[in-house]
Parts: sequence; structure tokens; C-alpha cells
Amino acid sequence: MDFVQVERGDNGVAVLTIDRQDKLNALNPQVVEEIGQALLELDVNPPRAIIVTGAGSRAFIAGADIAVMSQMSPMEAKRFAELGHAATALLDRSPVPTIAAINGFALGGGCEIALACDIRIAAENALLGFPEVSLGILPGMGGTQRLPRLVGPGIAKELIFSGRRIKADEARMVNLVNRVVPEGEALNAAKELASQIAVNGPLAVRMAKASANRALDVDLISGLEYEADQFGLLFSTEDAKEGMGAFVEKRKAQFKGS
Repeated sequence: MDFVQVERGDNGVAVLTIDRQDKLNALNPQVVEEIGQALLELDVNPPRAIIVTGAGSRAFIAGADIAVMSQMSPMEAKRFAELGHAATALLDRSPVPTIAAINGFALGGGCEIALACDIRIAAENALLGFPEVSLGILPGMGGTQRLPRLVGPGIAKELIFSGRRIKADEARMVNLVNRVVPEGEALNAAKELASQIAVNGPLAVRMAKASANRALDVDLISGLEYEADQFGLLFSTEDAKEGMGAFVEKRKAQFKGS
């Protein structure tokens, strides 16, 4: 792949980096396709956590490549949006936790990629927003759907309708990001968190993610039934026996994902 790199660590954490620094990692159809391809390949042999970040110190993903997008026909634009939906769905539905390490600009499509991750860690210099309306278009890679679910409809509509860019501290205040860290530390903080996730029972973490995602799509009673099913199913695994046995025996658990 030309613009996406994947590095797997010994601790079970994979880092997916969008590297198009001359364009501030801006998205074009090829970049979006490569993100999707990389995530599909990771799904074949899933790590224990995935970090998504942008190369360099200036941008996570500065948005879509406007020069390319301005030449698209309506059908080409729809196809571009659908490519974005496919890539963000792979992040959203990945069986393992996904963390966005936002190290600079995360605008438009870049912010939408971050929204599809389970957790967002932003550096102090990060700038987030949805400036699409200033271009006469709207967020087309899931922003109008995921942002209201995350920050509430009022804040989401304010950000989308105004196109206003917000700094990391305000993004934290409205729950757009989980945590703000010093400039240059977003990736390190994401790796630290991913390492904390990776030492836990991988089947338990996967089922916990599936259950939490389920809560967004169904009523409370249905969600509780699903949670109970997953809770009971985990008791059939070796990981559960190992985890609880290790606790009783006062030793560190050695999970194998089985």
C-alpha cells in the first residue's frame, strides 16, 4: 500500500498509520481504500487492539483532498462516501478495541475516521471539526450519524452547521475525545492504553466491545439479554478459568484467547 502502514507489536497491539504527509494525510479514494484493505487484513488475524494515527506531527488526517473532491461527479462523490462508510464500519465493527491517536488536524473525513474508533486521545495541539458546510457539502463519511450519538444532537448540530473548528480542550469538554495529552504524546498515550487492554482476556474484551456496541442499537431489555448471553458464554472459555483461577491463586493470568 502506498499511503497506509501497519506495524504489529510483540504485545499484540497494531498501529495503523496514514502516511501522506505532503497533503497532511488528506483522504482521497485510494487512501480510504487502503485503510479498508489494512483493516480487512488485520481482521484475518486480529491483534488485541488497533491504534489509528497520522504520520508526522501536524495532522492526524486533515480531511478529504479538496482538489480531488472538487472534480468528482455526483456519482463519484457518492462512491467516495460509500468507501468512507465501508472503512469506518470496519473500525466500528472491528472485534478488537480501536484507539485514535489524534496528533494534529482531524477535520472532516479525518474526524469521521476518529469517530469510528472506540476511544480518542488528542494532543493539546489537535484541532477538530467538520468544515464541510463551508464548502457547500456535508459530512459524508458518517459524521452526521456518529457525532450526535457521541456528543448529543445539540452539540453535534452546532459543530456541523457552523463548521467551527475546536481545540482539544473543548473537544474533551463535549466528550468528542476521551483524553487530552501534551503535544507529541498522543501516540505514546494510545500505546500505553492499548497495552493495558492487551493484557486482559482477549475474548472478554471482544465480547465487552460487542455488548457495548449493542447498547447503541437496541432497547435496554434486549441489550441486557445480550449481555447475559455473552457473560454466560465466557464461562465456557479457558480464559475465564485462567483469569479467575489466577485471581484465587494470587498470580498473574496468562490468557491465550481460547
